Amino acid sequence: MELSISDEKTKELLTEVVIELLKTKRDLIYDILLEALEEVGLANAIAEGRTNDFVSEEEIFSILDGAAK
Repeated sequence: MELSISDEKTKELLTEVVIELLKTKRDLIYDILLEALEEVGLANAIAEGRTNDFVSEEEIFSILDGAAK
């Protein structure tokens, strides 16, 4: 016996599931969206930073050594 449902019924059921998830897992969804936005911001910052000249590792460590003293 084969079970089948129409595309319209599938869409309706998926819509109900998404709405129920939004209602019951609001905090989780908020955290996921916030994390995604932070990742996009970080990726944009990295891409923007790559247009500038790179700083050598030695220069970074010399600055850090100076700050530690």
